[in-house]
Amino acid sequence: MLDDRTIRRAPKVLLHDHLDGGLRPRTVIELAREAGHTALPTHDPDELQAWFTRGADRKSLELYLEGFVHTVALMQTRDAIERVSTECAEDLAADGLVYAEVRYAPELSTSAGLTLDEVVAAVLAGFERGMAAAAPAGRPILVRFICTAMRQYARSVEIAELAVRWRDRGCVGFDIAGPEKGFPPTRHLDAFHLVQRENFHSTIHAGESFGLPSIWEALQWCGAARLGHGVRIVDDIAIDEAGRPHLGRLAAYVRDMRIPLEMCPTSNLHTGAVATLADHPIDLLRRLRFRVTLNTDNRLMSGVSLSSEFAAMAAVFGIGLDEMEWLTLNAMKSAFEPFDGRLRLISAVIKPGYAVLRGEAAAIAAS
Repeated sequence: MLDDRTIRRAPKVLLHDHLDGGLRPRTVIELAREAGHTALPTHDPDELQAWFTRGADRKSLELYLEGFVHTVALMQTRDAIERVSTECAEDLAADGLVYAEVRYAPELSTSAGLTLDEVVAAVLAGFERGMAAAAPAGRPILVRFICTAMRQYARSVEIAELAVRWRDRGCVGFDIAGPEKGFPPTRHLDAFHLVQRENFHSTIHAGESFGLPSIWEALQWCGAARLGHGVRIVDDIAIDEAGRPHLGRLAAYVRDMRIPLEMCPTSNLHTGAVATLADHPIDLLRRLRFRVTLNTDNRLMSGVSLSSEFAAMAAVFGIGLDEMEWLTLNAMKSAFEPFDGRLRLISAVIKPGYAVLRGEAAAIAAS
């Protein structure tokens, strides 16, 4: 069984994390004071964290998203965005991550006059500062940006162009997020086709609060390289009386093509995608050898870290160090970082890191 110290020390990789969903509670309070934002219910960091998590845990994606009203309101200046981004990189590094892709919708930070390019510049400047601070502390990390468009709005082509414009300066992909129901990914075909023509990367929130059609559209119409969440792919898997799994055409395609699933168990519990963590399909999909990855989604809203997500998987499903390494390698292989960078991290950082932990565990067992 994995222990908390081993989990935190293990090199980890994160593909699905929202910048506006991961602010430090104390930062929320300080930025609110600076911006004159008076809608916070408390100015005690612990109480505020608990309030955000209670608000997120209402079994509805639409209700879950309400908490972002506060964080987005505080990310309207370059300094605020850069601070949030810096702290994001520092926090992920402190949690033992060696690579992370963090996403945000720049269109949400333009109400005070920032341009889309200024928002992206502030995000990437913050990541650079955070990475520079983490390395001397012995926690080197590489943080990349995924540029997100909001699926309920009509700026996806503009955001796709923005993502491509910043592709060689830290932006590695394009995404759409927001409420799935009523806003299918095919509403944004022009944006995804633009990304495809530019030989760029896309991931799509699909199969979280909506079913198999959203996954099918994301893959077969929009050309997504990865699925954000993808929980509902389990609806295309039947288990017979003998316990044998039978994959439908879509589930078989996802597995055969090694399409990565960016799974976020605690967030899925909070949005009502699953009733309990034990009901989450991540363990079934792992055992069926889908390309499963483990992620946080929104660290502030759900009150999680990637280490706590791994601890939950160990407690609920009994995964050990081998399974943790497998999930981590899945994520690194599925990252949008160019191949040489992925290979370097796998061969020079991730595999050696797990080898050390495995050796320590063997020595303890033998003593």
